[in-house]
Parts: sequence; C-alpha cells; structure tokens
Amino acid sequence: MKPYPFTAVVGLPDLRLALVLSSISPAVGGVLVRGEKGTAKSTMVRALAGLLPGVDVVDGCRFSCDPAAPDPLCPDGPHDGADSHRRPAKLVELPVGAAEDRVIGSLHLERALAEGVTDFQPGLLAAAHRGLLYVDEVNLLHDHLVDTLLDAAAMGRATVEREGVSVSHAARFVLIGTMNPEEGELRPQLLDRFGLTVEVASSRDPEQRVEVVRRRLAYEADPDAFAAQYAGEDAQLAADIEAAQQLLPAVKLPDEALRRIAEVCASFEVDGMRADIVTARAAVAHAAWAGRDEVTTEDVRVAARLALPHRRRRNPFDAPGISEEQLEQALRDAEPDPGPEDDGPGSGSAPSRDEAPQGSENAPQGEPKQQSGGQQKTVGAGETFKARVFRVKGTGEGERGRRSRAITDSGRTIGVQPASVREGRPHLVATVKAAAPHQKARGRTGAGLELRPEDLRFALREGREGNLVLFCVDASGSMGAKARMREVKSAVLSLLLDAYQRRDKVGLVTFRGDAAELALPPTISVDAAASRLEGLPTGGRTPLAEGLLEAARVLRVEEIRDPRRRPLLVVVTDGRATSGPDAVARAKAAAGLLAGVTTIVMDCESGKMRLGLAVDLATHLGAEHVPLADVAAESLADAVRARTGRAA
Repeated sequence: MKPYPFTAVVGLPDLRLALVLSSISPAVGGVLVRGEKGTAKSTMVRALAGLLPGVDVVDGCRFSCDPAAPDPLCPDGPHDGADSHRRPAKLVELPVGAAEDRVIGSLHLERALAEGVTDFQPGLLAAAHRGLLYVDEVNLLHDHLVDTLLDAAAMGRATVEREGVSVSHAARFVLIGTMNPEEGELRPQLLDRFGLTVEVASSRDPEQRVEVVRRRLAYEADPDAFAAQYAGEDAQLAADIEAAQQLLPAVKLPDEALRRIAEVCASFEVDGMRADIVTARAAVAHAAWAGRDEVTTEDVRVAARLALPHRRRRNPFDAPGISEEQLEQALRDAEPDPGPEDDGPGSGSAPSRDEAPQGSENAPQGEPKQQSGGQQKTVGAGETFKARVFRVKGTGEGERGRRSRAITDSGRTIGVQPASVREGRPHLVATVKAAAPHQKARGRTGAGLELRPEDLRFALREGREGNLVLFCVDASGSMGAKARMREVKSAVLSLLLDAYQRRDKVGLVTFRGDAAELALPPTISVDAAASRLEGLPTGGRTPLAEGLLEAARVLRVEEIRDPRRRPLLVVVTDGRATSGPDAVARAKAAAGLLAGVTTIVMDCESGKMRLGLAVDLATHLGAEHVPLADVAAESLADAVRARTGRAA
C-alpha cells in the first residue's frame, strides 16, 4: 500500500516548510513536531521520504558509504574503486522501546570468542545514515537511547564498544521527532539538538475538517488511486527540493543578515551559540527554497520563527513560542542606522512593555490576584530551587529513570544473571567459565573456544528507575496563612522540576474544606502538574483523613495500571486535622492504609508556637519528616556543614 501523499495533507504550512528546509539542508539539524494526537504529524513525516532524491551508495556496503567520499573507518571498507548504485532515500523509524544494541548495532560475541574475528551487526543508526531517522513519541524515549542519539548527532558517528573491541562508523542523518506535550516534555539536551520546532494543532475551521475526513476516507478506500491523484504535485515538490539542494552551496549569507540573526538571538536571550548557527543555516536553506542566491530579511524572519521557540525555555514549566512583535522589533533594531531622524509624533516608534498604558494587554503583570468571594484565595509560587533528592527504599525493577536503585539493562555490572535469563548484555567472563569445562567433550582443536548458545551468560546490572511521585497537598485555610502557601508551592514546584529531570511520573491530590480530589491523575507531563498547582486555591477546614484516603486509592489503582513504577508519596501539610467528627483518629486510621509506601511528610508548620502534628503524622505513616525549609538541597548541605564543623 502506498503511503499517504505529502501534498494531500490539509493545512500545516509551518510543518510542511520545516520538513522541506531540513531536507534541503540536513545541517539544519532536523525537526521536532509538537502537537496533540491526531494532527497528521506522523503521516507527513512518513510521506517525506518519498520526496527526497536518491543517494549513491557503494555496492555491498551495509553503512551506505558515498562512493565519492567513502568513510575510511567503515567496517565494510576499504571501498577504493568499488562499484556503486543509486537507491531511494530511507526513512528509518526508531521504536521508543528499542534495545540499545538494536539502535547502535552489536558485536557477534560467539564469533569473536570462537574465531577471533570482529563481526559487527549494524543497527538503526547505520541504516539511517544519509537519510531520515524518525522517532515517534520522542519524549518517551529512554534516557540511554537519548544519550546515544546525542552522541551520534554531535559527532556524526556511532561507536560500539563491547568487551575491549571498538567499532565506529558514520551516522549522519536528519533527526525528526514527534511528540504530544501532554505526555511529558523532552530532555533539554535532546531538545536543543533539534534544529527546528513546529507546534501543530487540529483546525477549528469546519470546512477544513470536512476536507481532512473526505481525503482520509478516500485514501483508505483505494490508496493507490488516491496517491495517483497527487503524484504530479508530489513529483513537482520533489523536483523543487532537488533544485534547492543544488542551489544551496551558491547562496550567500551577507554580514547584514548575520547581524540580524545575532540581534534576534540576543533579543530572545537564548543560551549558547547553536541558535545563531541553526538560524543561519535555516535562513540559507529558505533562500535556496525561494530561488534566491542571497539571504534576505524575510529568510531570517522565517528561520527565527522555526529555530528559536524551543531554545528560549528556561525550564519545563515555560510555554514554548516567541513573540512576533519582539521578533519584528529585533529585526528593525538590526537595520543599518539611517542617521538622525525626527522623533516627534508619527515617527513610528513603538512603546516598550514598561511604557504600555495601564490596563492594556501589554501592561506589566503584578502579583497573582486573590479570588473574591468566600474564603478561597489563590497564591502564586515563589522562585524554584535545587531540591533534595528523595528515593524509594530498596531496589526495584521499574522503568528507566534517575531516581531510585533498580535492576536494569544498563548501569554498572554487579553480578551475573541466572542461566535461565536469555536477554541483556553478555557477561564475557561468566560465558567463558560456562563453556570452559566442556571443551574436551566438544572435541575442540585449535585456539578458539567451542561455544554454544547455552553457554551465554548475561550481566546483572544496577542502574536507576523512574518512580511515581504522588503529591498530597493540604490546601486548607491554615496553609494559606502568612503567605505560607507561596513557600509550599515553591517547594513543590522545585520537587516537580526534580521529578522531570529524573523521568518520574507525577500526580497531585489536594484536600480542603470537607473533601479531597485528584487534581491531576498520574502522568509524565510534569508541566501539567505545575499548572494545576499554580492555580490551586486555599481555604476552609483540613480533611487530612480524606486526603490520605484519596492518596491510598490512587496508589492502588496505579499499582494495577503501571506496576513497574514504585510509588513515592509526598504529603505536604502542617499536620492539622479539623474536618468532620474524630478528625485526628480518622487521619491516623487512614495513615495505616499507606503502610509500606515510601513517604515523605513535608512539614509546613511555622511560627514560634509549634504543635508538632506533622511529626506525629510522619510517625504513624512510617515516613521521613522534612521541615519545609529543609527541602532545598542547600539547606541540607548547610546542616551537614554545621554538624561537622566545616566552613561554608
């Protein structure tokens, strides 16, 4: 069945342009496509490969070496004088759950030990060389695969090292990733490696939605006939891309354009110089696409809109995107100085944000407003900080992450798996020991070992796992007193940022008045939790028992849904229980339902007269008691230095 035609996709002009520019100039660095599910992200990416010109490759080379400039370190080389052929460009898909050996390749251990030869089996990075590497749901990619992609993207090579044997090959590809931000954000290191980013959303125009459905149904009814309708348009687009690729080396980037790029990047305060470089490359590619031999302001404008949105985020809670007004102002600021001008009325100068009229949309925003009516009020959070690291007790076997100890297929080797385990990374010494006693019976002659599949032993490795971090937050009136909730939100946001960095799943339970609610079901979208927390109102009595009961219910459900993620419960409270009859006794009974769960009680009690109720709650939960002021990592370091008498 033929793939859905690229030109048949309705709308999405920014995505279409970003993919075309990356195809014209792979040096741009690929495309990250962010958007809700069902917006044709994957459809457009898969259709792109059919538009790209074919590539010349050396006959018999599994690593797609260019006959005009073969890789001197190619494992299938040398290729001097080798024949070649032309093949279509490849789109290689990297599954989210792929094993590391499948991605970077592997060495045939049995042949290495028995015959003393290096038999390298290429992985997906080798298959993607000089083509496209596509990762759907790239934000769900395991950390070890992210690290592998970072290394390949930075070096243009993939290196495999196993048991003292090293193999390296070229791995230059256009990286394209798609993701749904609701399922969690991307690690900053990988995010920065994408040259361009595009936000996509389904159209709200009924006519356009009707056309989308009409075309999709027609394609499903007869894919070949539908593709034939757009074959001419796809062929023309492919020819235009090839023409732009040929024009690309002749496009000039004058100093004036470079100055505009630098002004724009400085205006948006992006980190590092990669933004400037990528914007310049994208501007050159856009000029070639437009048929120009010199970069203009319009090329810089388009390139900046695609290259900068994901580079100006300071943390995962910041919304991506750039201000069009700020972009235009930066471009104007970079224009050559025409000399003195009349600055009187009509000069066209726009007021700065600080000069905007009071009450206008651009006026500076003050403190978060308190909600009127009743006893409810909303308090904003303060600045985040580096938080202490809390870990789940014991050793798990859960999803890869960076929090608690776990048995994984990466990390340090701590032993050997039982002989019944037939997957993972081979353990060389254990394999040799298993095979050695049988060499005589197997009639071995010569230097090599006579190995059989049953001799293989695999390493037992310890790494880190991601956990379910469930926050149970007291939002009663006592928490809102003396701006305490501002400190609480700041601490919880800091812990959320830590959870994001450690690849955890997070959830949020809140309790106030006479009930508790699941404000955010467990998710890997940490920024969604931050958004719910930011708008959390406070007021009313303290139904502590209901909060603990709701937390216990959520953990029971999650144990069934996602049993590989061990829970870490963070109860944020001053320990008071004031809602309903026998509130304190019911809270103690509810605490008994959480026995065995690793729990942290973040004590929010303040003032000179303290009741110590949070300490008592921690005792009933079997939890670690942590005063609010000690959540920061610096506070812990200061306490250690004070106890040991070390200078700060």
